[in-house]
Amino acid sequence: MKAPALLTRPDLWPDGGATRRLGLVMLTVLSLLTGLALLAHVGASRAAGDWAGRVGSEATALIRPRADESGPTAAARAAEALAGVRGVQEAVALERAEAEALLRPWLGEADLATLPLPQLVRLRLDPAEPASAVSLNRALAEAGVDGTVDDHSLWRRDFTAAARGVRDLTALAALAAALLTAMALVLSARQAIESRARSLYALRLAGADEAALTTLAQWHLGQDAALAGAVGAGLALLAGLALALAPLTGTLGRVFPLVLNDLMLLAPWPLGMAVVAVVAARVSVRLWLGRPQAGE
Repeated sequence: MKAPALLTRPDLWPDGGATRRLGLVMLTVLSLLTGLALLAHVGASRAAGDWAGRVGSEATALIRPRADESGPTAAARAAEALAGVRGVQEAVALERAEAEALLRPWLGEADLATLPLPQLVRLRLDPAEPASAVSLNRALAEAGVDGTVDDHSLWRRDFTAAARGVRDLTALAALAAALLTAMALVLSARQAIESRARSLYALRLAGADEAALTTLAQWHLGQDAALAGAVGAGLALLAGLALALAPLTGTLGRVFPLVLNDLMLLAPWPLGMAVVAVVAARVSVRLWLGRPQAGE
């Protein structure tokens, strides 16, 4: 019996009933989890890179006005002095309203209008060659401005390590989900062969050789895996599409900033599951054929 004849006879492969349907649901869920974990890794990696980049390209100067000048005047002089330092792209003296906005998350509903606020200068540094705190403080001293520049170097290293940890954690989650899916495909293939042992044995007695039986198992198990992979990846695609189109002002949008091109990473997943299922089916059939069968 040749392989093409088996492929045109679906009745030669028992449906499997509730067991097959349960296996498809399990594989679909694992496919969905893997797709979500992959998108989470991509989004978290982008967010971590953006956060680390912002920390490295920003600095803040705290200005203390002299007795003979107002706070805004001192801040303006500081901004002018700092703007001329190599490695500074922009130096802006913050208005009081902007300073209050920065403090609002920390002080809540307190009446900030009655509080004495420091004069701040926000610096945007060159990402390729940022100015150092030493050169910035020297520029303030040379301009006769009493102030201190914080380039976030005290906690930049910890923040970078935390960002790297987020990337590694999401990568580990995606890898674990992919491995669980592969294991489930292997176990599903073994169970499918064992549950259809009588049918396969009857086909063998009817003249089906190893290649025909292998092709039959590969065809059906590969189709099931591709179907589960496509449904799971499709559901993950919808979730990723919602994130990619959602505004970045939300919590999820800030933590997992996705773009539409990221969703293309899900496209090969159904094919990958089908390949694993085909290999597992081939191995399972060979193992089954290698065991003594009843009546032999």
